[in-house]
Amino acid sequence: MKKLVLFLLLPLALGAQNTIGLPDVINYSKQSYSAGLQNWDIKQDKNGIIYFANNEGLLSFDGRYWNLYPLPNRTIVRSVEIGSDNRIYVGGQDELGYFAPGTNGRLVYHALNQLLAAKDKSFGDVWDIVAFKKDIFFRTNNRIFKFSNEAIATFKAVSEWSFLGICNNRIYAHDFTGGLMQFENNVMMPLVLTGSFPKTDPVTALLPAASGSILVTTLKNGIYTITGNSINKFSSPNNSLFENERIYAATRINKDWIALATNNSGVYIIDAAGNIIQSFAKTEGLQNNNVLSIFLDNQSNLWLGLDNGIDFIAYNSAVKHITPLGQDGSGYTAYIYNNRLFTGTSNGMFSVNLQQMQDLSFSKGNFAPVNNTKGQTWNLTEINNQLLLGHHEGAFIIKDNTAVPFSNTAGFWNFIPLSTTFPTQKIVAGTYRNLQFFDYKNGQFIEAGAVNDLIESCRFVTIDEEDHIWVSHPYHGVYEIIPAANGFTNRIYTDKNGLPSILNNHVYQVKNEVVVATEKGVYSFNHTKKQFEPSAFYKKILGDQSIRYLKEDAAGNIWFMHEKTLGVIDLSGKQPAIIYLPELNNKMLSGFEFIYPVNEYNIFMGGEKGFYHINYEKYKQHASNLRVQVRTVRIISKQDSLLFGGYFNNVNEKQEQNTEAVPSVANRWKTIRIEFASPLFGLQPNLEYSYRLKGFDNNWSEWSKRTEKEYTNLPSGNYSFEVKVRNNLGNESAVAVYAFKMLPPWYETTWAYLLYILLFAAGIYTVYKWQIKKFKEQQVKHEEEQKRLQYIHELERSKTETELVTLRNEKLEVEINFKNSELASSAMHLVKKGELLTKIKSELEHVMKGIDNTQATQELKKMIKTLSEDDQMDQEWENFTKHFDKVHSDFVVSLKEKHPSITGNEIKLCAYLRMNLSTKEIAQLMNISVRGVEISRYRLRKKLGIASEVSLFDYLINLHSES
Repeated sequence: MKKLVLFLLLPLALGAQNTIGLPDVINYSKQSYSAGLQNWDIKQDKNGIIYFANNEGLLSFDGRYWNLYPLPNRTIVRSVEIGSDNRIYVGGQDELGYFAPGTNGRLVYHALNQLLAAKDKSFGDVWDIVAFKKDIFFRTNNRIFKFSNEAIATFKAVSEWSFLGICNNRIYAHDFTGGLMQFENNVMMPLVLTGSFPKTDPVTALLPAASGSILVTTLKNGIYTITGNSINKFSSPNNSLFENERIYAATRINKDWIALATNNSGVYIIDAAGNIIQSFAKTEGLQNNNVLSIFLDNQSNLWLGLDNGIDFIAYNSAVKHITPLGQDGSGYTAYIYNNRLFTGTSNGMFSVNLQQMQDLSFSKGNFAPVNNTKGQTWNLTEINNQLLLGHHEGAFIIKDNTAVPFSNTAGFWNFIPLSTTFPTQKIVAGTYRNLQFFDYKNGQFIEAGAVNDLIESCRFVTIDEEDHIWVSHPYHGVYEIIPAANGFTNRIYTDKNGLPSILNNHVYQVKNEVVVATEKGVYSFNHTKKQFEPSAFYKKILGDQSIRYLKEDAAGNIWFMHEKTLGVIDLSGKQPAIIYLPELNNKMLSGFEFIYPVNEYNIFMGGEKGFYHINYEKYKQHASNLRVQVRTVRIISKQDSLLFGGYFNNVNEKQEQNTEAVPSVANRWKTIRIEFASPLFGLQPNLEYSYRLKGFDNNWSEWSKRTEKEYTNLPSGNYSFEVKVRNNLGNESAVAVYAFKMLPPWYETTWAYLLYILLFAAGIYTVYKWQIKKFKEQQVKHEEEQKRLQYIHELERSKTETELVTLRNEKLEVEINFKNSELASSAMHLVKKGELLTKIKSELEHVMKGIDNTQATQELKKMIKTLSEDDQMDQEWENFTKHFDKVHSDFVVSLKEKHPSITGNEIKLCAYLRMNLSTKEIAQLMNISVRGVEISRYRLRKKLGIASEVSLFDYLINLHSES
């Protein structure tokens, strides 16, 4: 009974097996594409853009940017198709129509409902759309609409249409009562088929099969085949599985394989016999197992429209992921032994049988744990036809999927034979603490001592042609262990021996040469100088960038790690070429990298989670159609405005801008933002872009991952934005171009310049007229000015004469002042003279009194008499009066005329007062006392009849003025 149960479960067990390597699955959640949950249908145009029939409208994806185009009634889009007329036809609830690029390149919806008869306008959801030749067919539950020559014909269901599709260049439909039908001669004709087929089960796909037969998938009853006029159940050991999983959609991957999308278990990949090649469900990375639609794109990758989200399976990728038993353990080592793949991880070791095929990642099987290997594994090496395992807990030999220990020393990093003969009699192993030796005797490895004076962790060990053992420690330097008669001698090499640093040196043997990967490139050992020096070969190719890992494959290519980037020096061409594999960036174990190159089709690598497999030959030959497109152009000021929506022409046409359709951008838009993308799905990490704006900067930018560029405050002029893309193999795409024109500000436009010219002409005319008017006004003004000048001349002449008189008067006044000064000097001279004479007379009289000589006395008396004569004094006065009258215009004469009774002394007093002499000075001149002068002034005032409030000086001045 138990055997029977096992026999019955065997097909299920076989069906549950998957390939050991699976491609990457990229998940796009509702939040990432910003649309509805469910995605019902998928199509792709000839330019690579993918379209989804989404709950919230038509959704497009170009590899970088998502765009949603809702229907006018905001209903669910259930189906999408691209017709031969390059329109994107869609169907919603009571809505059918198409999207086509508008004038600004954005998709615009055009309804076709107006072509329907009134009785047909309430039709519910459009579940299928098929483009056949120049016609478009829309399937609803009750009707199929044929759109041809801008008219719609209607085909009513017998009961209910469940399917519409194309197979072998014919249109087929399925009705729950009429069964399978074929559209021929504009009529839906039932197929006359022999065999059992459940009419009431919805058909979900019709796919071409071998020899013109048809594969029919149903929702609940699995798969059927139509051969000739008969329909039969598909012969497969997995029929019961397919019936249970509910096939919702299907697509052909290649001539041998088909992908089935199910409601319950994700996607199955089956061959022509119905055998399951691979399966993809939530355990393999899908977001959920309910797949509503499936599509194979032009790169042979799979798109899944899910009940909640969108998934992309990089099915055609040369890189596969291997996760033994689905664990997340890190991969440290792997080896194929006895046609079985052994993988060592941080959680132990696992193994799986391999099939004889070129790409071993497609081997089917379930990994099984290797007994006695739990914990950290480090290394697998085959020596003497035995598989040795370096483990955290010791050294083991793998026998019958069980690890048998041959050394309990903790921590074995590696095993290296000490000779090239078979079987080698001695091996060396690097451990946590030193180098351990083993002898091979009687099929067993026996401990044979160690290099005890090298107490280091020996993770990096290699042997050169002279049997010298090289060991590197990432923090201490490089050691050379040299065999000697009594053991070994050690030499250590550091930065003092040519290495760029004591740190991060890793020793390897590549092309029979010991080299060291360092922080400054790859170094080789100069045996003559006993020094390390930069390797000329590697420096020419890699420069002095940091290198941490080196591994030579069977074809002579050299794999390397630069920081966290994986690359290979490919030597298959005429010149060495570097190929980087960005798919594995940041996925390998940093510092514990592992590469196991079996052959050009199978390269195994340790990863942070499991292992990776690379079909290197396929990777190099994967000639993707590199293309790049300008997807969106926005102009930005205070708000955004869409200038270009991604389509220069119709959807399937070559997207090149018409030279006559170059848009003009007003100066008020300060920023222009350009987005571009390459629809190479699954290869986005391999792509880099370069761009330039001709007319602004003619130099190409550095290659980068950026897919957008902004320009701000561009001056007016004509511009062409150019962008290109390259992949990691160095191939470049053609250049995509978007041209636009920045308009000048209004004050720099042609109309503005015309206005300036008109204003200038008007200004010239105005200036001319103004000049004429001004000339006439100038003439009038000139005449008036002449009159005014003449008048002013007369005035100035009069003024000049007046000024001359004034000057004369001033001159006279100056002269008078001078004369007054002279008169004052003369008067003072008279005063001094009188004083002197008086003093001399007094002295002479005094001398005379003291002399007894009569004759002398007589002489003195004569002298005194002479001095006392008044004639000279009168003469002096007369001279003074004469000069005084000249200065003061006959003042004495005028005084006498007005006051005839005035005496001589009073005239003198008046003259002195007229000169404005002080009382003291007058007293000296008149030889009287000061009191006498004041009395004389008083008497003079009375005699002249001058009032007490009038100054005597002012009166005399005025008397002179009046005269």
